[in-house]
Parts: sequence; C-alpha cells; structure tokens
Amino acid sequence: MSKERIQKALARQGLGSRRLIETWIKDGLIKVNDEVAGLGQQVEAGDVVMYSGRKIIIRSTQETLPRVLLYHKPEGEICSRSDPEGRPTIFDHAPGLKHSRWIAVGRLDINTSGLILLTDDGDLANKLMHPSSELQREYAVRVMGKATPEQLKKLTHGVQLDDGKARFEDIVETSNEDAPGGSSTRFNRWYHVVLMEGRNREVRRMWEAVDLKVSRLIRVRYGSVVMTKSNRPGRFYELEPKGIRELAELAGLEYDKSLKSGVPVAKVFRMSGRKQISRRGRSNDTRKQSTNRKKVKHDKRR
Repeated sequence: MSKERIQKALARQGLGSRRLIETWIKDGLIKVNDEVAGLGQQVEAGDVVMYSGRKIIIRSTQETLPRVLLYHKPEGEICSRSDPEGRPTIFDHAPGLKHSRWIAVGRLDINTSGLILLTDDGDLANKLMHPSSELQREYAVRVMGKATPEQLKKLTHGVQLDDGKARFEDIVETSNEDAPGGSSTRFNRWYHVVLMEGRNREVRRMWEAVDLKVSRLIRVRYGSVVMTKSNRPGRFYELEPKGIRELAELAGLEYDKSLKSGVPVAKVFRMSGRKQISRRGRSNDTRKQSTNRKKVKHDKRR
C-alpha cells in the first residue's frame, strides 16, 4: 500500500470526518506508533494508531466496499454514542467492527422513529450528510387536523424558521391504507413529505410554522434507500453492494468495480438499496405512488 494522509486513512476506517480528525491531531490526541501525530502525517498499512485509549491498525487502501446498515430506530432511542442520562442509543446493539466503528448518517430526535443509516466509512458518511449532495429525505408525518391548501402552499414555497427558510420538495396526503403507524381520522391526517436537508427538528418546526402540530414522525427514505414494512423496529439490515454503489453515486462517489463486499461471513439481516435515481437522471419523486394515494393539489416553486 502506498502511504496516505492520516486523517484520510482514519476517516476511511470510520473514526470520524476528516475535519474532526484534524482537530484531534491539532489537540495532540492521536498517536502513531507511540508518537504524537502531526497534521498531514503519512501512514501505511500496519501502522498502529491510538486515540482515547483505542487501538486502530491502518488497513490497506479501500480493499472492500464500505459497509452500510439500515436501522429502524424506535421512538425513545437517541443517536449519540453514549448518554449521561443512561437512555438507550442506536449504537447499543449494532454489529461489532474490528479496528473501526459505525458512524450515523445524520440524526433523528428521540421522539422520531424510522430509517437511519450507519456506515463504517467516514468519507461516505460525510458525503451523504453534506447539503451539496442534495439527497432526499422522506418522512411519514401525522398531524393534528387537516392542512388547508393555503398551508400546503406555504410549506412547498417556504416557511421562515429561526435558522433560515425551509421548504418541502413534495407533499402527498396518504389514505388510511398507506398510513405507516395507523389510520387517519377526522382528527388526524397522514402526509408524506420530502426535503433535501436535515436540520434539527426541521420537519416538526415547519408544520408548527403553519399552526399544525406533528403527533407522529417516521423517516421512510434516505436517498435511494427505502424502509419497508418488513424492516422491523430495533433491527439492523445490511445493504447489498449494488445498493451501496447506488447510494454512493447519488452523493457523488464512485467505487472501483473490482471492490467486493466488506460484509463478513456472519451477516446480519440484509436488504437491497432502492433506487432514488442516479445523479445523471435525478427525479424529484422517486417512489411509485400507489393508486390509493392522492396527490395534494398545491403550487410548487420550481
């Protein structure tokens, strides 16, 4: 293996983003072969890195595809690696990794359930989260009451939040059969919404901006990966190589065709990625709408 910069090698092995690792190096928190590492230092396969009492052995450059897990997060779990209050986290029962760790692609708040991706590749995680990748996030939302055409128009044109303007790319009202958590009633309505970013509690705050309260929130899609009814809460599902490549392509990454799966023989539950659309032919709506789903009439800003 040829040498590469330490921050790149450690990001590839899932320690964190390159920027975060650079901060740790500047603070003198990383050692290579028992010596304090310098920014931009070159490392090679077999070098031993220590960070916070943890031993990491540098692997050869990109021997396999990164691993990506779909996790169906239940309500009540947090997305931090640990919690001083002792609340359960999404990492508590994740499959073990050697010389690497899982990185969550974004976050869901404690009261939100649904799809969250984890990967052992820091560069991939960073690309999937970065706004420039323009990956769609789709949520099933139950709101108290029924939205008026004017409220829906505001949500697709843009509402002002404390941290800037936000808008949904698409809104679809779902029938009772489509509702993932239960049936709509005269007091509640289910909608599917699509947006291109993941600010803190953004979906809830957007509905609050038009005077509607979210009573249930479930993420059902991230980019090309769709959560189905077979993905049970609290379970991890491994993406197939094809699904990983499609997801990475949406984020602007392309892996060498010779790279094989990085999944060990003892696999966890597996699933294939679902197409959102390649960057060469992206569509705003990547799901096939079922016949019993009605499109809400509203204007869109193009």
